[in-house]
Amino acid sequence: MSHALGKPSSGKRKLRDLLLQSDNRICADCGAPDPKWASATIGVFICLKCCGVHRNLGLHISKVLSVTLDEWTDEEIDGVIEVGGNDAANKIYEAHFPEGVTKPSRNASHEERSKYIRSKYELQEFLKPGMRVQTGSSRKEGKVVRKSVCEKTLESIAQSTGLNIADHLDEYLGVLKIKVLKGSNLAVRDMLSSDPYIVLSLGEQKVQTTVVPSNLNPVWNQELNMVVPKDYGPIKLQVYDHDTFSADDIMGEAEIDVQPMITSALAFGDASMYGDRQIGKWLQSYDNALIEDSPVNIVDGKVRQELWLRLQNVESGEVELELEWVPLTL
Repeated sequence: MSHALGKPSSGKRKLRDLLLQSDNRICADCGAPDPKWASATIGVFICLKCCGVHRNLGLHISKVLSVTLDEWTDEEIDGVIEVGGNDAANKIYEAHFPEGVTKPSRNASHEERSKYIRSKYELQEFLKPGMRVQTGSSRKEGKVVRKSVCEKTLESIAQSTGLNIADHLDEYLGVLKIKVLKGSNLAVRDMLSSDPYIVLSLGEQKVQTTVVPSNLNPVWNQELNMVVPKDYGPIKLQVYDHDTFSADDIMGEAEIDVQPMITSALAFGDASMYGDRQIGKWLQSYDNALIEDSPVNIVDGKVRQELWLRLQNVESGEVELELEWVPLTL
C-alpha cells in the first residue's frame, strides 16, 4: 500500500542514496550530469543518450531501468549497491585504455557513443589483460551456486571436525578441497603388504581417507575438506597401516606448504574472472617432500594445484594429491 501513497520502499531509498554519491552524479559512460537511468546488471548510472545504447546491448548484458519510474526487484537493487557505483565499476571496465581510445563526451554522436559502450561492456576491451566479467543473471546465478557449494562444504567440515565454523567465519580465510589421488610403492608393514590410509592435520582439524586393504599402490580418489585459519601453518600428512588388534603403524609422513597457493589465490581474488594461467609455484628443494615443482594454476575459473610428494622418515613411498581453493567470501 505504501507504493500507492507514493512513499518509496527502503530499497528505492537506498538506490536514490547511492545516486547522490558524487561519482554517480555524472553518467558512467559520457560524463553527462544528473543521470536518471541505471544498468541493473552492470551497476552503473547513465544518462538518457547512453541509456539508448545500453538497451541495444540486450538484457543479457545490460538491463536498463529508470531510477525513479521503474519497479526494481530487491535483487536488482542489492546488485547495484554491491557494485558500489560508477567509480567502482569504471575501475574494472575502464582499467586499461588501448592507445588512441578516449571516452565520448556528453555531446558525442550516437555512433561514437555506441562504439565506445559496446567496446566497454559487450567486448570488454578495456579490462585488465586476461580478465573477463560476467554480467547479468549469469553472474548472480553463478554466485548463488558457489555460495551453496561453500555452505555445504562448511557443513561437512563442521561435522567431520566438530568445529563451529559458521559462527566464526572471520577467523578463517577459505576452504581447501584436498583430493587424495593415490599412493605408490608404499612401505610393507604387515607380512607382505599393508592396509594404508592417510590422515591430514591442520591446527585442530584432522581428516582421513578410507582404508585400502592389502595394497602398496592404493587408489583413493577421495576428497577431504579443511578450513584454513588466518594463522595457518603447513598441513601434516601421515600414512598409516590399519591394524585390527594393535596400534596402527606409521608408513611415512610429509608436510604440505599451502602458503604459495593461498597467497596466490588471495592476490587474484575471484578466479572466475581470469582465463587459465599459472599464478604461483611451490618449489622443490632438499628440505621439503616435493618430488618436482608444484605450480599453482587457475583452471576453468578455479585455483588448483597438483602435488607429488615423497614420504619422509620411511624406506619408500609416494603420494599424489590435488588441491583446490574455495574462498569464504563469494
